[in-house]
Amino acid sequence: MAKENMTLRMEPELKTKAAALFKNLGMDLSTATGIFYRQALRCHGIPFEIREDEPNAVTYAAMEAAEKKEDIYGPFESISDLMEALNAET
Repeated sequence: MAKENMTLRMEPELKTKAAALFKNLGMDLSTATGIFYRQALRCHGIPFEIREDEPNAVTYAAMEAAEKKEDIYGPFESISDLMEALNAET
């Protein structure tokens, strides 16, 4: 089967990390990309779930504190309010 060239644009760091991962799996970027397309055709769509990241416990706690106006990270009405919040932290 004849092969054609294709150009993909991505961040250099992403390419480097992906190439290292795929090398550990015994393949190159071209092979991994081909596998993705074959799976997409087989599934008639993206071969994995795409969704928003779920916030972790720290993020949920910060969101709850902000809703209760317990957020010591601002915004503050004045410098003295900021200093008071910082002093309460220690």
